[in-house]
Amino acid sequence: MTIFDVLTMIGGLCLFLFGMNQMGESLERRAGDSLRTLLSRLTSNKAAGFLTGLGVTAVIQSSSATTVMVVGFVNSGLMTLRQAINVIMGANVGTTVTAWILSLSGIESSNMFVKLLKPTSFTPVLALIGIIMYMTGKEQKRKDTGTILLGFAVLMFGMDTMSGAVSGLKEVEWFRNMFILFKNPVLGVLAGAFLTAVIQSSSASVGILQALASTGQVSYGAAIPIIMGQNIGTCVTALLSSVGATKNAKRAAFVHLSFNVIGTVVWLAVFSIVDLLIHPALLNASAEAFGIAIAHSIFNVLCTILLLPMTGLLETLALKLIREPAKKEKVAELDERLLATPPIALDRCAVVAGDMAKVAAHGMKDALMSITSYNKTLAESVYECEDKCDHYEDILGTYLVKLSGSLSGQDSNEAAKLLRIIGDFERISDHSKDIVGAAEEMREKNIVWSAAASHELEVMTHALREIVDLTLDAFSNDNMDSAQKVEPLEQVIDVLKESLRVRHIERLQRGECTIEAGFIWTDLLTAMERTSDHCSNIAGCVIDIAMGNMNLHESLRAVKAGDPEYNHLHAEFVEKYRI
Repeated sequence: MTIFDVLTMIGGLCLFLFGMNQMGESLERRAGDSLRTLLSRLTSNKAAGFLTGLGVTAVIQSSSATTVMVVGFVNSGLMTLRQAINVIMGANVGTTVTAWILSLSGIESSNMFVKLLKPTSFTPVLALIGIIMYMTGKEQKRKDTGTILLGFAVLMFGMDTMSGAVSGLKEVEWFRNMFILFKNPVLGVLAGAFLTAVIQSSSASVGILQALASTGQVSYGAAIPIIMGQNIGTCVTALLSSVGATKNAKRAAFVHLSFNVIGTVVWLAVFSIVDLLIHPALLNASAEAFGIAIAHSIFNVLCTILLLPMTGLLETLALKLIREPAKKEKVAELDERLLATPPIALDRCAVVAGDMAKVAAHGMKDALMSITSYNKTLAESVYECEDKCDHYEDILGTYLVKLSGSLSGQDSNEAAKLLRIIGDFERISDHSKDIVGAAEEMREKNIVWSAAASHELEVMTHALREIVDLTLDAFSNDNMDSAQKVEPLEQVIDVLKESLRVRHIERLQRGECTIEAGFIWTDLLTAMERTSDHCSNIAGCVIDIAMGNMNLHESLRAVKAGDPEYNHLHAEFVEKYRI
């Protein structure tokens, strides 16, 4: 083996890892909706959790990525530790799909149809289709499909290049001796664990083993312990991701490690006893890519059969070894680990934005109540809601900006919608603070409204409560009926504000109201009217996204321009809130 063979092998390895990475990321983006569907089925049911882990890993081609995702879910409080255990076990089986795909490179036959199954025969066609789709695609989904095909072609080309480059190793004495050494099960496990820990992908390390097996110098006796060690090495990624996470997230990473260590120890002991007592001839035979894929699958399935009934024990072990902290931990609303899976991270953003919407609506209702029934508890509730909304806007804005570069198509529009809407909810919470501030000033100065003013304010507050409820329903439930009602009601509130302002001036002129009360009246009306404006922005954004249009003001103008439904709703609200 010359220096040029070494360089070729390094180049092939780089192409192999790059192709696997590109294919996995593109599959993730392309299968965004599928991931959402799979993860929405998470329950404490073992079978459902196991199948979810298997399905997600088969889609994104990485058990490490799935486990990191699970650690993020546990850290965010989206998943319990028991659910995480079932998903992790499924991920270990799902990762075997890659080895089966890579085993196609070992197909040898003179039959034309069988030859077509060999990757070197069909990957050039996939690469051609992929580059056409990538370069001509206008939609991101088409580009992602093209990238998947290109990634697969690069992966298989890298695999073929590696196999060709290492073929000369079969004549090298030290290489033969190395794999004779790995027949020692413990050394084989350590070698597999080290290689996988370095490249942080058990799928990739299995692929490298399959490439080395093409030399004919790797026996099954050496390959099987290495495969076992690879399962332990892949835990490094999850362990690293759990640093700084909650205790439960650390427990999830620990369960991943303990599952693989216990499975390896048990089946390595069985393997060693069988080798010692029976000496199967198969263990001395040269391993093939297809055989390695079979061994990889059998080992992971056996580990699952062994430990799936013992999830309760694994959970207890994790709880005992990683104890609860003395001080209660704060659950992360938005976990950075989820950024690795953009569709899931975006779903989490929508959930947190929904929480923000509820807090803003609650704060506004408490503020409106404080106008006529002020007390310290109501005021503190409003200020607490406003602080929470400030916090939500900060974390959501930062997180969505980080996430936006990884999104495409409809997901990108959804992120843009959330970025626009969280600002409006934060401003609603600011106006609730303004309203309670006005109520406090009224109380301090002993200002009492006249009967006419009290009635007018009651009509205005009822209208504002309704528009806030409609906006919350439109955003939280994507309710288009509620969204369509917001703009006509907002127009009614605008008119009400002007009407109430004029009526107040008339009372001032008649001496029925004071200047001081007038300032508070104006502040209240301004805060209410601006709140309705933000409700209009939010509902308009919900409508825009549903219609695939991001031009808010154009949509609102179109709604007002002679739409019969708009006119009908507007007339209803005019009558309902007539003074």
